[in-house]
Amino acid sequence: MDLTDVEMFLTIVHTKSISKTADALFLSQPTVSHRLKALEKELSFPLIVRSKGFKQIELTAEGNDFIPIAERMLTLWKETKLLQHSRDRLRLSVGCADSVNVALLTPFYRQLLRQEPEMDLNIHTRQSSALYDLLDARDLDVAFVFYHLYYKNILCQLVYQEKLYLVQSQHPAVAKPIVHTEELDAGKELFFKWDDRYQIWHNQWLTNYGRPAATTDTITMLSQLWDDDAYWFIAPESVICTLSRQRPIFVSQLKNPPPNRRCYKITHRAPLTPSARALEVFEKRLGEYLEELHFPIRLGEVWQEE
Repeated sequence: MDLTDVEMFLTIVHTKSISKTADALFLSQPTVSHRLKALEKELSFPLIVRSKGFKQIELTAEGNDFIPIAERMLTLWKETKLLQHSRDRLRLSVGCADSVNVALLTPFYRQLLRQEPEMDLNIHTRQSSALYDLLDARDLDVAFVFYHLYYKNILCQLVYQEKLYLVQSQHPAVAKPIVHTEELDAGKELFFKWDDRYQIWHNQWLTNYGRPAATTDTITMLSQLWDDDAYWFIAPESVICTLSRQRPIFVSQLKNPPPNRRCYKITHRAPLTPSARALEVFEKRLGEYLEELHFPIRLGEVWQEE
């Protein structure tokens, strides 16, 4: 049995559509249909109900029963592939949003690789919603997200919180240690949606006063767009310290502050056997790192971190 066909079947289950499955796997629709029929022939039972006029795929009783079997088959296959390469190495796949990877965890990754030279890290950058799906499919061993979603096979733990501050250039339009959002020119904002709670706060205090100059979802782009001294943005402590290494900045506390940004660690209830030891080491080192983590934010003055 071709396990890529099994994986394709699970994609059909997820998308409920032959066309969406074809798009997701970069295949043509006839190819997906042909491979599905070949899988059904090999199994000796139909997996989907073929009815005209229905846009969404409906599974047969046998198709529903085959889902957990298909998932176990893929899990065993992935564990076998990992065993072929693990031997004396600790291999771990980590997924995070851009700002967590770049600002919060990059120093940890450097420290971990020095402390654990046998560790091999595979680091991915994705949005939180995609990270849940990747972890549920066991394509990641651990991920860091901004909100808690219910997945029956995923464990979620709050591991870190950080405050957000107003950031301006070394020539700030509002040169005060404490600022209210009403004092800011909303049209000069560089907007970054740090998480859903921040978006709600932003809608309440800033959206009604004007549109931001630009919206971005990566720290690199935020830095590149910041070419006007009049621009300002609101950012978490880790991001502020990262950007302060690139240029002098002026940071202020907000009188009407947004909620702290929360970072959750998610792992699978049944981690892949070859990754279990690496995950144990990773979590131990992560706990030590976060316990000592501190960002020296200076308010009401121009400063740059060396």
